[in-house]
Amino acid sequence: MGYAQIDPADLAATDDFSCDRRSIDEAVGLDALALTVYTIAPGESLARSYHRHATREEAFYVLDGALTVETAEGERTVPAGEVFVAEADSPHRPYNPASASDPVRVLAAGAPRSDPGLPADRPE
Repeated sequence: MGYAQIDPADLAATDDFSCDRRSIDEAVGLDALALTVYTIAPGESLARSYHRHATREEAFYVLDGALTVETAEGERTVPAGEVFVAEADSPHRPYNPASASDPVRVLAAGAPRSDPGLPADRPE
């Protein structure tokens, strides 16, 4: 058996992201689940690009603020207390618009953990 209890605020932020990213799965050594807390300032993006995953399912639980998600069906606004789910092969880009007045805090979960994002064509 294995257990871990951590405060994501105690984790180091990932250097190569445009927003504050704290990787819980990397800190505790999860194999199957990606679990990350993001704080996204106005004008920042949770993802590096508009993308899709071949097999990963993702869920974004908004802790504070309102997350905007670009999808093939248009933009969605996800307020605090709600969850946005992207099934495998569903293009998306979660971000905080530059016009926003506050940062957004999101708990993101995805499985399988090892499915990198693939480029996705934007709808016309």
